[in-house]
Amino acid sequence: MIIPWLGAGFADSRSRRRLLRRALVVVMALCWVAWAALAWWTAPRQVGLEQLDRDLAAGRIVTFVRADGWDEEGGFWGRRPEPQYDSEGWMMIWSLPDGRVRYADVGVLSIDEERSADHEDARLAQVASSWRTDGAPADRLADAAALLSGALAVTWLGMLIAGPAPRAGSRCFWFWIGLLPFGAGLLGWLLREQWHAEVPAGRDRQSGWAGFGWALLGGLVLSLAVLGLRALFGGIVIPGG
Repeated sequence: MIIPWLGAGFADSRSRRRLLRRALVVVMALCWVAWAALAWWTAPRQVGLEQLDRDLAAGRIVTFVRADGWDEEGGFWGRRPEPQYDSEGWMMIWSLPDGRVRYADVGVLSIDEERSADHEDARLAQVASSWRTDGAPADRLADAAALLSGALAVTWLGMLIAGPAPRAGSRCFWFWIGLLPFGAGLLGWLLREQWHAEVPAGRDRQSGWAGFGWALLGGLVLSLAVLGLRALFGGIVIPGG
């Protein structure tokens, strides 16, 4: 009687662990979806100067700044780039009440154009605040996206280091894969090592060197895919600084 009871208890324990692991996978996947939606919504989109006039006339501009490009260093998983502030910069960047960010190319200004631009900046200052002002909707949404990506990264790294040994690849392999842009490596790890953890790998575990190589190749493929989609659908659908 004792042995069957112990066997049933062990099976129940394994079942509970499997359910908890599945629940955690679902929560992490939903957090990734929320991050992706926020990051896409707040990503800067290039528009024409006529859009600036329309937004200004409608009173939709919350913050604005003149800049000389974007800080390409970015952050984890393609966090929204920050402007390179320049009062005589070639582009105008502004945010909307719903959290979207737009920018327009104003080009290199002549003396007369600088006077016109100063007048335009004065008009903007009457209805909007400096980009550096904290608390704008775009900043709050971007911060929420950064918080989600950071929480996912810490959770993933903790599970990778302290959790059971991975089956399809070594810990080092999944570390490199996890550095893929947009959290693609995290999704792969969740699917293979957590959701299908009971499925045998069917071959030797991938090494760290293999992970490094796949990460380089995957990063290149993802970058080319983004460029292709942006060329196909435009910067409004596939935004980027």
